[in-house]
Amino acid sequence: MERPVLERYYRDELRKQLREGGVRRNVHEVPALEKIVINSAIGSDSEKTWVEEVVKDVSLIAGQRPVVVRARKSISNFKLRAGVPNGVKVTLRARRMYEFLYRLVSIALPRLRDFRGLAPRCDGRGNFTLGIADHTIFPEVSVDRERKAIGMDISFVTSAKSDGEAVELLRGLGVPFVRRSGDGTAKA
Repeated sequence: MERPVLERYYRDELRKQLREGGVRRNVHEVPALEKIVINSAIGSDSEKTWVEEVVKDVSLIAGQRPVVVRARKSISNFKLRAGVPNGVKVTLRARRMYEFLYRLVSIALPRLRDFRGLAPRCDGRGNFTLGIADHTIFPEVSVDRERKAIGMDISFVTSAKSDGEAVELLRGLGVPFVRRSGDGTAKA
């Protein structure tokens, strides 16, 4: 099997660039993308047909079937009962991870209206999370007027030691971060 385009690019070119850019003597010290986690909340509408629809759409987007997450305990303020489905999640690694990242960067994000780039804010440990309000930016999902939009969080987990390294890695993989110029204005 042939490797995905982004995986080949990372292994052949980007890893060398990142190694030369820092003071890393070992190839294993170079930051890498470990996994991508996609989370989607089902919300208070936990009808069986809605849960199946969310699972179907997320599996089309991710390329593998997600796990349905159920509430562990009842919380009356949120009208949540134990055992009721309240979200789906899927973890992508290796081949599927690179294929999803390629589709996200080259097809889905450019379809966002007035998109100028992502803010390069990580969590302090080298991980980056992106929130998407509407899942219809992915071409795999059919667009119907009567369907509700499904929001999702996409987390990129890296082996980077700092946020700067993570942003440098993800920018090298094609994630469109906004660059700040000296006068404070943003450039894509």
